[in-house]
Amino acid sequence: MAAAEALSYRELGGELHRHTDGTVHAHPHPGPHTHDEHGHSHGLIDPSIKRSRAGVRAVGASLAVLGATAALQTVIYVATGSIALLADLIHNTGDALTAVPLASAFLLRSRKAEQYAGLAVVGAIFISACFAGAFAVEKLINPSPPDHLQALALAGAVGFLGNEVAAQVRLRAGRRLDSPALIADGYHARTDGFVSLGVMLSAGLVAIGLSIADPIVAIAITAVILRITWQSWETVRGARPH
Repeated sequence: MAAAEALSYRELGGELHRHTDGTVHAHPHPGPHTHDEHGHSHGLIDPSIKRSRAGVRAVGASLAVLGATAALQTVIYVATGSIALLADLIHNTGDALTAVPLASAFLLRSRKAEQYAGLAVVGAIFISACFAGAFAVEKLINPSPPDHLQALALAGAVGFLGNEVAAQVRLRAGRRLDSPALIADGYHARTDGFVSLGVMLSAGLVAIGLSIADPIVAIAITAVILRITWQSWETVRGARPH
């Protein structure tokens, strides 16, 4: 092929390929294509790789959202000392960390690994419930009302919004990728948002003089987390790797 012709092919977005015998052939069209007679292909991506990348992106985005939510709630907890907020904070932190097994499963491109990741999510939810419940009982025995109630209410609002955004990311990706583990974690995050509203309720009740409301709301949050644990277990147990 003449140099001028080769140049025109490149200008039109085509491709040139040189073979071992010195011959050159051109592809006068951009994009993916395959030539069985030459034994090579271009631009083909395994669907499992696409799914893996999409899953990791979804998990990473939700991790960033929940990480920022937990960081802001930590600052407010230090200022308020609310045990209801601590219960929510512990759970949100544990929820963010479930991204680790989920991301690992998508990187491995294994449905079975996703099921195991789902079990890890259930375990993390249960452990967070145990911690939250223990703190709540201790605060019930030795009560001390939280301070800075407006900041406490703000922390609840932040938790609700952060969890709802994370839930949207996980649910959409889970349905698109047919991932029961990701769907379970999405519903988990959505329910966590309503748990965060309990922190706002605690602030309101303490503001009107019911100081004992803070640990009571924390116990209620613990009960909700345990319910989430069971629902997530049902979802993951019903999944079958294929």
